[in-house]
Amino acid sequence: MQFKKIDKQTYRSRLNRIIVACIVSLAGLSLLVSQVLIVRFPSESGSHFHWNLLGVIVGALVVVSVLLKFKNHPKMEEVAYVWDLKHQLNLIYRKNRKLLAEAKAGNPQAMLALQYSYEGSRQLWQLDDNSITMDSLNKAQNQLDEWVDQYGVVLDVSEYRQELLKQF
Repeated sequence: MQFKKIDKQTYRSRLNRIIVACIVSLAGLSLLVSQVLIVRFPSESGSHFHWNLLGVIVGALVVVSVLLKFKNHPKMEEVAYVWDLKHQLNLIYRKNRKLLAEAKAGNPQAMLALQYSYEGSRQLWQLDDNSITMDSLNKAQNQLDEWVDQYGVVLDVSEYRQELLKQF
């Protein structure tokens, strides 16, 4: 996955609209399904917890399926990109300990994965106005830069592929 330039205002605006639409849809569908089930299959005890729970589950499944169906829609481009980027960063994070050990030992593939992670994290944190953890990111980037200089490695994040994580 390659990095894209994302307009922060457009991203935030579309993300907020999607969140509101999901909340409204989930609430409406949950109530609709549970009320239909309660009317069709009333409980003698007066407890309708299971029908309410089923309504929430059905509503969530419908909302998720609609999101997946429209993931490639132009109005979802920025949000879908951020979701995919977060997925890639999570895959790298799961291997972070091994990647750091390998990068310290001079493995250029590990350094490339770490560089991708740092650049992706920086982009995400800037989109979300998360400046609190930027210091730790800068320290990690400085450490990686030292290893890159020490081993004479040239890193190009456009060469990063998810498949390279399989070796770690």
